[in-house]
Amino acid sequence: MSSKKLLVVFGATGAQGGSVVRSILSDPKTAAEFSVRAVTRDTSKPSAQALSKLGAETIKADLKDKASLRSALKGAYAVFSVTNYWEEQSAEAEIQQGKNVADVAKELNVQHFIWSSLLNVTKLSGGKLDKVFHFDSKAEVEEYIRSIGIPATFFLAGFYMSNLSSGMFRPDPDTKAYTLAFPVPASAPVPLLDAAADTGKFVKGILLHREKTLGKRIFGATEYYTLERIVEEFKAVKPEAGKTAKFVQVSPSVYKEKIAYTGAPDFVQEEMLQNMQLLEEFGYYGNASLDESHSIVNEPLTTWKEFAAKTPDWADLK
Repeated sequence: MSSKKLLVVFGATGAQGGSVVRSILSDPKTAAEFSVRAVTRDTSKPSAQALSKLGAETIKADLKDKASLRSALKGAYAVFSVTNYWEEQSAEAEIQQGKNVADVAKELNVQHFIWSSLLNVTKLSGGKLDKVFHFDSKAEVEEYIRSIGIPATFFLAGFYMSNLSSGMFRPDPDTKAYTLAFPVPASAPVPLLDAAADTGKFVKGILLHREKTLGKRIFGATEYYTLERIVEEFKAVKPEAGKTAKFVQVSPSVYKEKIAYTGAPDFVQEEMLQNMQLLEEFGYYGNASLDESHSIVNEPLTTWKEFAAKTPDWADLK
C-alpha cells in the first residue's frame, strides 16, 4: 500500500482540474505526499493520456451516478470537485452533481473536500441580479457542503483570462480595431485568473495549509484589474495590434443582443449581462481582499501581461 495520500480530481481534463493535477505532480514536494486520481469522462483522449504520463491514475466517473462516484472516491484523503454549468445550462443539474460528490465524500470519510465555488449573486445583490445562475448554483452547493459537516475549503475561481483572449477582446467587425466592449465603466474591477496555469497553485496551497483553510473561501485571482488597464497592458504587449485597441462601454441592450453569446437564448444573454454588471455594482468577490488567499500560494501567479504574451490565441499578433 502506498503511504501517499490520495487526491481525487474531477474535471481533470478541464482548465481547473487539469491545472490541479499538473501542479501537484510537477512539484517534487507534493508529488511525494500525494498520489492523484484524475476523473474524466473519456480516459482515451490525449488530454487524459497526458495526465497519465505525469503519473496520475485516470478513471471514468459520472457525476450523476453515486455508484460510479463511490468507485472514484474509494480511499480518497482529499477531493477537488468542479462542475460545468454550461454543459447543460441547468442550475438544478449542477446543484445535484455537486451534492452527489459531497454526499459520497462524506460517506467515505474524505478528510479535505475542496469545492470550486462562487458567490451567491442573488443574495449579494439583494435580489437585483437574480439571473447569474452559474454563480448561485455553485454557492448553493457550498451551503449544502457546509450543512453536512464535511471538512471543506472553497476555491472561487476568478474571471478567466482565457475568456478575454478567446472571444471577449476581439477585432471590431467594421474597424478591425481590438475592442473590449462591456456594459460597465472602464474602471470596473475584474479579478483575473489564468485558470489553466494557476488554479493548481491555489489548490496546492489549500492542501498544504489544511488547518488554516478549512471552512474558508480562497479567492483564485492574480489581482483586480480595471477594464482600462486590461486594454493598456494588451497594447504594451502587442504594440501592433494595440495601436488601435480600445475599451467601449455599451448599453445593456447592445451587450445582450450583439456581444453576449450572439444567438444564444435570452436567459443566457441576460445571465451574461448580469454577470458583467456584478463587476461594477457589487464586486465579483463582493470586493473582498485577495491578501489572505495569496498568503497560502508559494509560486508567482500569472499576470495579465504574461498571459497576453504567451496565449496561443494571440500568437500571430506582433
